[in-house]
Amino acid sequence: MTRFARRSLLWFALGAVALTAALLVPHAGLPAVSPPLTVAGLGLAAWAAAGSPRFRGLAFTLWVLTFAASAWFYPRLYIWPGSDLQPKQLILPLVQVIMFGMGVTLSFEDFRRVLKMPKPVLVGFVLQYTCMPLLGWLSCEAFALEGEVAAGLVLIGCCPGGVASNVIAYVARVNVALSVTMTACSTLLASLITPAAMLLIAGQYVPIQFGPMMISILKMILAPVLLGLLANRYAPRLVDRMGRVLPPIAMLSICLIIAITIALARDDLRSVGLALLAASACHNAAGYALGYGGAWVAGLNRCDCRTVAIEVGLQNGGMATGLALDVLKSPVAALGAAVFGPWSAVTSSVLASYWRHR
Repeated sequence: MTRFARRSLLWFALGAVALTAALLVPHAGLPAVSPPLTVAGLGLAAWAAAGSPRFRGLAFTLWVLTFAASAWFYPRLYIWPGSDLQPKQLILPLVQVIMFGMGVTLSFEDFRRVLKMPKPVLVGFVLQYTCMPLLGWLSCEAFALEGEVAAGLVLIGCCPGGVASNVIAYVARVNVALSVTMTACSTLLASLITPAAMLLIAGQYVPIQFGPMMISILKMILAPVLLGLLANRYAPRLVDRMGRVLPPIAMLSICLIIAITIALARDDLRSVGLALLAASACHNAAGYALGYGGAWVAGLNRCDCRTVAIEVGLQNGGMATGLALDVLKSPVAALGAAVFGPWSAVTSSVLASYWRHR
């Protein structure tokens, strides 16, 4: 065992001890000690996973859980009463940073690839924008979610594939090229499809305005993606220099978006948390299942079926959060993304690890 591996094992052991202690100390009459131990334990586990080649794929999931736990136990970290500057004002630029980071990974070849493999791209695209919006609505009905909470879960279903899906596809050893092309195409068409789907499905929960939502997507999603795409095409040296810093910045941005959302709507999450978690879990699992099943029925090979399943099951939580706050003006509506995002990060990591060896 190398020195680096021993160090990662030590961090993981310390994290496990901290999390175990967090579960035990409330029974010992020290409930106030549990929150910092929980956050510290998750953080140490994330640090250990990041330093381990075998478990590096779990690092992002653990960091998301660390930030989510910190927001739950210490919401004042992400809400500053009495200050004109509020962390929630950072969500829109953070989403733009994430989408710019996605854009610089794209090339015009990713779009030309549609002509080379039109069937799997079309199958995945149709499944993405039919299954997930309808599954979001069905999950809301099944678990009696209403109002802004329901609109938020439908919103996450109406968004394109998540940026992380390409990474998960790589870890799972499936068709990364197909994953990238599907993500790119679904993202570029989101400015029309997402508002239309929300108007049709979520209009029963909250008022939906097509125009403002389309404009928000154009400035929050499409503009930075196209800017990144052009930067990759015409300024490759600059993109190479940014290549080392953009992925961690994007991951930090996602963690902050989730944490800020949880802090803003903590009381609402306390009242609907279990129902929303159950609905999100069903939404996510059904997305994987229908993505795989639909691709199989369409005659795609096993590798492409797995790719489509990942692409359909994972959604762009940053975009959903940004739209909830920028257009719907509702931190409560952003809870759908805040719960669905971490949950899908866990399930996709497990699924990728399973498929990687089969």
